[in-house]
Amino acid sequence: MKEKIDILVTIDENYLNPLQVMLTSIYLNNQNDIFKIWLIHQSIPQEKLDSLNKQATRFNWEFEAVVVDESLFDNAKTVDRYPKEMYFRLLAGQILPEKLKKVLYLDPDILIINPLRPLWEVDLKGNMLTASTHAGVTSLINGVNNIRLGTDHDYYNSGIMIMDLDMLRAVVKIEDINDVIENYNAVLILPDQDILNFLYGNFILSVPEEIWNYDARKYTSYLTRSLGKEDIHWVAENTAILHFCGQPKPWDEKNDTKFTALYENYRMLTNNYI
Repeated sequence: MKEKIDILVTIDENYLNPLQVMLTSIYLNNQNDIFKIWLIHQSIPQEKLDSLNKQATRFNWEFEAVVVDESLFDNAKTVDRYPKEMYFRLLAGQILPEKLKKVLYLDPDILIINPLRPLWEVDLKGNMLTASTHAGVTSLINGVNNIRLGTDHDYYNSGIMIMDLDMLRAVVKIEDINDVIENYNAVLILPDQDILNFLYGNFILSVPEEIWNYDARKYTSYLTRSLGKEDIHWVAENTAILHFCGQPKPWDEKNDTKFTALYENYRMLTNNYI
């Protein structure tokens, strides 16, 4: 029997609908796997949690919502730029049950269009996380972020990550996060992602973005960088995760990417399961 895949999401109620679309896309493209969905949250109403549980039940999955322990954040710096939700995935090891050893963290603004098991079964080789870079046509963005943050490794997107939770429990400390906020506030642009790279970038195993974290805004960049290989047909056959980074989102009226129609299709299919 295959090992169950544990999925982690950390949202507030504003992202409930995108999360449900994402879960539908997992279900339709991973029919041979069973999942458990873990939701870390602070204040999502019970009726909305019930809606997620109903959807998971229809997929024959498990669903568990974990309300954060407020005392964990007694010393957290939570001004406007740094809401408590920023800490949830970084502190997933402390928040989730100790019996849980590994999760696949997913942002809600994604579609899963091919199986996830190959990512779930990646050998972390002693690393704490897997993540992908979004390098564009060149790797210029990595150099810019190395200068900005004083790092010497690729700049990783934090939207899709396999997490070794025991290692997170040992390595990630809220005091370290606070120190970065205190001392480097002026250079933090995407605070939680910058902190991840600044503190833990050397604990990350890089996985190919074109398969595991495809930036849906950048179809032309991928096509150019691959000398025409990674066209729409290649993406359909090989890419597992489409990530709708940045703004506007695919559920916004003004969004128009190569994959907006595909997102709308999954959004309509979701109505059959909620």
